[in-house]
Parts: sequence; structure tokens; C-alpha cells
Amino acid sequence: MKTIFEITPNENDLDISSFKYQVELTKKLDSLNSDFNQEILNEIILWKVNRYAKFDEETINLLNKINPKDENLQMSLTGDILLSLLSKNQKGVRLAMASAILRFRNPKVYQIIDQRVYRFIYGKELKYSESNINLQINIYLDYLNKLKEVCAKYSIKFEEADRILYKMDKLYNSNLKLKGY
Repeated sequence: MKTIFEITPNENDLDISSFKYQVELTKKLDSLNSDFNQEILNEIILWKVNRYAKFDEETINLLNKINPKDENLQMSLTGDILLSLLSKNQKGVRLAMASAILRFRNPKVYQIIDQRVYRFIYGKELKYSESNINLQINIYLDYLNKLKEVCAKYSIKFEEADRILYKMDKLYNSNLKLKGY
């Protein structure tokens, strides 16, 4: 391993133009000229963990079509939203993140799909191809239906199901490893 003390940096080494990390967010954060607030701090954290997602107006408008007071799943609208969130043009969003966005828009209809909860319900690992968006949508919609069944059977409040079942899996399956943990 070399350190800076063992080399003499050349002009190319000192050229920052090749730094291509979170380009849009880096530019935004570099140009800050205001007091920090929670939003700015969140963006800095997202920059650091490389998890920033910038959404287009169409996706935001679709999300805002969800009525936060509605208790019925609108399959077509949900499919359209997931298609937009999971598209190749939308960087930084995968199924778990998309489901989290939906959950915080309306927890009466949507819950976060999580490896632990999925395993606790289905008894198997959550697997899907990130390139097959339609399969992901089907997995999520099936998951929501299965989650409703579980909630009805065990008297679990649907709005709290993702959190309750997450904790239960940690308690009862703590000896089992999860991919990515």
C-alpha cells in the first residue's frame, strides 16, 4: 500500500474534474449558502451513504394521487407509481425504498416490503431480479394481500404490520442470516 508520503502527486492527480460522486447532489451541497436545517442535514447524510434519489415531476404527481385517507388499494395507480419509481431512469430506488415511500404516503394501504417481514410471512428469502420491474410489482402486490391476510388472522393492525413482523422475525429468527446484513 502506498501513501501520499511515498509519491509526488502529478497534475492529473490534483484535477478534481474526474470526481464523479453523486454529481447533482454534490453540486447542490457544494453551492449551499444558507443555515443548515434538517433537510440539508438529511441530504448530506444521503450523499455520504450514496442513497440520494431525485424524482421527476411525473413520479411526484403520481404519488400525490394517493389519497392518504383512502383504505382501498388502487391496483392500477399503484402499478403506475411502482413502474415510475422502479424505472431505469429513476436512480436510487429499489423495491424496499419504493414501498417505504408508499407506506409513508398511506400506511392504511401500503407497508414496507422488508427481507425480515417477507421471510417471517412466506418462510423463504425475498428474491427478485431488479431488471424485471413487472415481477417486482407483482411480488409487492401479492405481499400486500398476504400481509392483510396475516393481519386479519392474528389481529395485527395493518398500519403497524411491517414494524411488528420485523420485530417478531428478529426475535424468532435471530439465528438466521439475511443477505446484506
